[in-house]
Amino acid sequence: MSKLKVLVLVRDGHVPPETLEGVSEKELDAWKAEFDVCETLRRLGHEILPIGVYDDLAPIRQALRDFKPDITFMMLEEFHGVATYDFAIISYLELKQQPYTGCNPRGLLLSKDKGLSKKVLTYHRIPTPRFAVFPRDKTVHRPKKLEFPLFVKSTVEDASFGISQASIVYNDEQLIERVAFIHEKTDDDAIAEQYIEGRELYVGVLGNNRLRTFPAWEMDFGKMPDDIAKIATSEVKWNHKYQDKHGITTHEAADLDDAMKDKISKICKRVYRALNMSGYGRMDLRLTDSGQVYVIEANANPNIEYGEDFAESAETVGLTYEALLQRILNLGLRYKAAWMTG
Repeated sequence: MSKLKVLVLVRDGHVPPETLEGVSEKELDAWKAEFDVCETLRRLGHEILPIGVYDDLAPIRQALRDFKPDITFMMLEEFHGVATYDFAIISYLELKQQPYTGCNPRGLLLSKDKGLSKKVLTYHRIPTPRFAVFPRDKTVHRPKKLEFPLFVKSTVEDASFGISQASIVYNDEQLIERVAFIHEKTDDDAIAEQYIEGRELYVGVLGNNRLRTFPAWEMDFGKMPDDIAKIATSEVKWNHKYQDKHGITTHEAADLDDAMKDKISKICKRVYRALNMSGYGRMDLRLTDSGQVYVIEANANPNIEYGEDFAESAETVGLTYEALLQRILNLGLRYKAAWMTG
């Protein structure tokens, strides 16, 4: 394995230290993924340079000129606080003819916009809940085909931002109220989709052309009360005390027969290709009691910190965390960007 010079792009303020000595668990939470990636790349023998970026391309330009990296490891999820601008950073790297890890600009743009991605999936007849997008500063008119209950969220935010039990609405009054909340909190459009009762599954996908799916990972809602919707709210995903209180965990999905595993894998690959994704991604699914699979959303460049769902599911099929990151680097080096083929 050749040793590489790797530029690691992280959010400003999230450049991790080289050691965890004296670091509290609360401090670590903010940049654990960045630390895991940087520490593991160093352990693999690569020379790394992590830099923090917020609203200025100058640090990237200077690092490309002075450090001369073989590849850039993309861990930025926004630029200037705008979640949809991550594709612009990758576009900039392509203009600079710099190889990078993760998804290409078109795949990032399509998958990040939930309304746009669902239109593409619907065109390809990939099962996804019925939905409607409610733009800012427009009156909320629910299409008749869109029946309650509905799940309301931002069209572009991820990591369960703005999602709570109030995200599930049961009448037009609640819908109007929740859409207004999303507009105000995220300063973006809202999307309302048919709420699907079922199991919450996450499936990792790795590859550019030849794709590999990892075993489906399931969100186990533990001892949450029956009258509470089983959805991945911010509390469910990030509040450790709340997780411990209700016994909420994630683990490999049990009791899926080979036919269902194959069905899920094929659907996830279809989504990945339909949205022009590359590098690695994660599909969020709902599986009903009747065996119907619905694609909720596609996530390009998902969380890859050690011990989280993506890395854990890879490890169950023999891909260690070190091997996973090396594979991601290799896929980035092999991706045929337009400047390579012109």
